Amino acid sequence: MTGSRFQEITSKYSSLSIAVLGDFCLDRYLEIDPDRKEISIETGLPVYNISRVRSLPGGAGTIVNNLSALGVGKIYPIGLVGEDGEGYELCHALGQRSGVNMTGVVRSAQRRTFTYCKPMMCSSDGRQQELNRFDFKNWSPTPAVLQGAIISELDELVGQLDAIIILDQVDVPGTGVVTQRVLDRIKILAKENSDLLVIADSRRSLRDFPPVIFKMNAAELKSLIGAKEELSFDDVGKTAAELALKNCRSVFVTLAEKGIVGTSADGHYSHVPALPLRGEIDIVGAGDAVSANLAAAIAAGASLPETIELANAAASVVIHKLGTTGTASVGEIKKLLIPGS
Repeated sequence: MTGSRFQEITSKYSSLSIAVLGDFCLDRYLEIDPDRKEISIETGLPVYNISRVRSLPGGAGTIVNNLSALGVGKIYPIGLVGEDGEGYELCHALGQRSGVNMTGVVRSAQRRTFTYCKPMMCSSDGRQQELNRFDFKNWSPTPAVLQGAIISELDELVGQLDAIIILDQVDVPGTGVVTQRVLDRIKILAKENSDLLVIADSRRSLRDFPPVIFKMNAAELKSLIGAKEELSFDDVGKTAAELALKNCRSVFVTLAEKGIVGTSADGHYSHVPALPLRGEIDIVGAGDAVSANLAAAIAAGASLPETIELANAAASVVIHKLGTTGTASVGEIKKLLIPGS
């Protein structure tokens, strides 16, 4: 990609309006100071003293973080949080991001704020080791009234949007934002708004999703088609092309160190290898950075190979940020793609 073409694509980001619909999580990092060791008088167990607490948007919030880092002009989170302290922290953290409009976030005492609480043992040299995580999740079906509220927020915004990114993050179907009722509404909206870009990602499976742009990793693709054996590189490309032709929508498959494979709606295939590693890595958040960059690049008019190249570079930036769920800015991506920039 040339410098002028990079500038042409990324200069359009500030004029984009993108909604992120899905499961917003709070990533709460508890940094433990190992030099402040104590033993509890009451239990005789070691006490971990927390020197710093970091609260960051996770799940669908990571996509919002990346869209904001890219300079997308208007970003609309659509999701659920609880009437709890974690919900306050999550909304505060999201609201601090540039370009974010919080009107689509529904707060309710009927749900617990989805939270990943991550104790981090710190060392004197600045390195951190994550200990056993404490999670807060919802295990009961999402109440019908809250599903209706999500659909209402989506209907209110759809006419203003260039793209919608969907992230289904929950373990049990129907317990998060992306319920079947919500998916049915998305299917109708996608048909009624033919120019609207919709990209979907699910940690379980995209099997029940309407025909929108699919983004997944190789394991998720294997699950989607019910394959028993690991898919070869050639199988990934072939299967992605078949899905694209079936849905009349692009398909993107992330392949870790092998990069990203993408197919256009007509089955045209493109592959961009991953960039070389530049040191120790942490893969947390890489997939969400890819989703954000796919949506922004496509909405800005990038070609299939250009879109994959930008998303690939964003993932490379993020995996080299340790101890946090990182983001990739336009400047950071440019440094990787345009030598001497």
